[in-house]
Amino acid sequence: MPELPEVEVVRRGLERWVSGRTIASAEVLHPRAVRRNAGELADQLKGREIRSAERRGKYLWLPLGDEGAEPGGPEGEAGEALLAHLGMSGQLLVIEPDAPLEKHLRVRIGFADGGSDLRFVDQRTFGHLLVAPLTAPEPPSRGGRVRPVPEPVAHIAPDPFEDVFDEAEFAARLRRRRTGIKRALLDQSLISGVGNIYADEALWRARLHWARPTESLSTKKIAELLGAARAVMSEALDEGGTSFDSLYVDVNGESGYFDRSLAVYGRRDEPCRRCGTPIRREAFMNRSSYSCPRCQPRPRDAHL
Repeated sequence: MPELPEVEVVRRGLERWVSGRTIASAEVLHPRAVRRNAGELADQLKGREIRSAERRGKYLWLPLGDEGAEPGGPEGEAGEALLAHLGMSGQLLVIEPDAPLEKHLRVRIGFADGGSDLRFVDQRTFGHLLVAPLTAPEPPSRGGRVRPVPEPVAHIAPDPFEDVFDEAEFAARLRRRRTGIKRALLDQSLISGVGNIYADEALWRARLHWARPTESLSTKKIAELLGAARAVMSEALDEGGTSFDSLYVDVNGESGYFDRSLAVYGRRDEPCRRCGTPIRREAFMNRSSYSCPRCQPRPRDAHL
């Protein structure tokens, strides 16, 4: 599933190519791709202007306005947004309107300017689009920005790149969880955007085994782990994200290449880039966890 860097790559493409454009039409080719409002999507979107492209963790949304109207609704109302979750194989592509239709095209959005379509392609149909109300604004961030979020993702915690992310609060909540550190990193109600790939990579950089008890971590070690997570995801973002196959692409259909820089994920039995010890693969929550036996020794009081 795409994680924060892959979704941010898509968000930046949407900001560039669809922000400020007015929607002329929306065609739903598979009802499951829009969940609750398959028959209503065209009416909900037609004539609406896409104000910007936003993201929290693995979720994207496009705030909507009425053409020619000032941003924001009446006092106390935050408006609506087109919310997108890419699932395991979802792609938001900017495609010329006369280009052939993709095999797994689920939703096609056309614009009043006659330019490129926005197409939602999803081979496995686990992702979805949804027009959702935006919540009352969050408290202003350190930069003074007030940002509403869609109601369906209001329970999702800020990601470590957001101004509103509070490191001290995160550290306190993390230690109270009394679970393994990787399980906590994957909890999107605690910290969003970190998935299996970047959790393994951050833990390797911080020299922590995935089963290390959260209650045993010092404030300094938690700060080190957060720094490692930010660093590895920033590096991945610079390289377009991690693409193991053709399903993970940006809005122009191009793959990222951070997979070449991964230190442990997917590198079973290959030498650790730090000490040369063969990387181990262990079962974890019906998936895999990769680590270095020497750099990341299993703690005696591990949460398994």
